[in-house]
Amino acid sequence: MTSPTRILWIAILASFVSFLDGTIVNVALPAIDRELGGGLSTQQWVVDGYLITLGALMLLAGSVSDAFGRALVLRIGLVGFGVASVAIALAPDPLILVIARLVQGAAGAFLVPSSLALITSTFSGAAQAKAIGTWTSFTTGAMVVGPVIGGVLVDLAS
Repeated sequence: MTSPTRILWIAILASFVSFLDGTIVNVALPAIDRELGGGLSTQQWVVDGYLITLGALMLLAGSVSDAFGRALVLRIGLVGFGVASVAIALAPDPLILVIARLVQGAAGAFLVPSSLALITSTFSGAAQAKAIGTWTSFTTGAMVVGPVIGGVLVDLAS
């Protein structure tokens, strides 16, 4: 059996990466244009494609999580997100990059509702409120640190 603290940290990390990727890429846009080309339209699709699929599929992902189980949907989301991240890193051209970002957004949509559902099914009462507050603060923090982490990655790893 997994401890509630471990479940909380898994849920936090799952939603953290989903929201982090919404902002982290913004500082990499000039490097993406330099390395892959595609101009402004590619840059827009790299950012917006992720956010569109993330936002459009989040409610559906919550229903899928209820129907097939929180842990399974979270695992599928994490695997999909990881595979899409590797595809993004290895993208040879703008089209593959945009497609991988669309897939990554879809996988990210499966992470957020299932991670919150995991918390609500694991904790109750005051512990649940504290766990949701912790989850929310880290998820919000991802949007703040995304550009900083993106800048470091672009400078150090391209």
